[in-house]
Amino acid sequence: MVDLPPQRTTHDGPWPAGYPSGFAVVDVETTGLASHDRIVSAAVYRLTARGEVEDHWYSPVNPQRDPGPVWIHGLTSEVLAGAPLFAEVVDELAERLADRVLVAHNAVFDWTMLAREFARAGRTPPVRERLCTIRLAKELALPLPNHKLETLVGHFGVAQRQAHHALDDARVLAEAFLPSLHEAASRRLPLPLHPCRPITEWAEGPSAGARRGAGQAAGAWRGWRAPRRRPACPYPNPGRYEPGGRLVQGMRVAFSGDTSIDRELLEDQAYEAGLHVATSISRLTSLLVTNTPESTTSKVARARVHGTPILDEAAFTHLLRDVAPAPGQ
Repeated sequence: MVDLPPQRTTHDGPWPAGYPSGFAVVDVETTGLASHDRIVSAAVYRLTARGEVEDHWYSPVNPQRDPGPVWIHGLTSEVLAGAPLFAEVVDELAERLADRVLVAHNAVFDWTMLAREFARAGRTPPVRERLCTIRLAKELALPLPNHKLETLVGHFGVAQRQAHHALDDARVLAEAFLPSLHEAASRRLPLPLHPCRPITEWAEGPSAGARRGAGQAAGAWRGWRAPRRRPACPYPNPGRYEPGGRLVQGMRVAFSGDTSIDRELLEDQAYEAGLHVATSISRLTSLLVTNTPESTTSKVARARVHGTPILDEAAFTHLLRDVAPAPGQ
């Protein structure tokens, strides 16, 4: 049975020609926020081009490890022990995402978690673009005191029944997205769509071999690596990257946006080559690596302000093969 959103003011005029043909509003609950964390539940509301609900889907997922913050998502080891593995629901999930724009609140998080799970299952997610409702709210200049999900849905009078349950979070977001979409359409605003780049290499999490109980400690799974802080780069910063030249040990490199190699692995490769992995952009940054140089992220914007050179992932990984020694080495 489909939960239809309440009636709201909608745009009945001509629909913008460049808008997507359908949306998939997504929410995932996870064992944590790191790259080795896993999905414990997922929900999708499929919407038409005009934001009307077609159907919805939900499933808990056995993460094959400790479920993490049970006090947030409410899914205990006992509940998840009998849940399907991600590989067992990936076909159903892919069917609901196919050829639609993925919509989520803080969409980069939901997309990244899904992209890693699809990669572990040996699959490519059928999603080309995503839309973040935080970004859309900012584009619409909604009068919100903050951009929490409960604040956004409250602005549109949507009632939350069970916060941090993936299905209910997806429901309230779908209901809030409908008037947001129609407001954007009435103003003929371009939607803030961002390309989704599937992950092809990733940091191995808990082993996904034979099915096991979800309550086993994460550290007991073969291949799991705890988060770690990298030592400081031992080389001085030689300055900015010169287009057409070589990378030099000690250069400060920052990353922005989706990468086909999991971000943690890409940063590890840069560090092992003798580069300094920077978390922000300043006048001292040697290079920004991004596959979306046309985006409006803060790092890209600051790189433009400081004149920081920009390379895409493919060019950067090619240059990593032959990094010049630090001066004096």
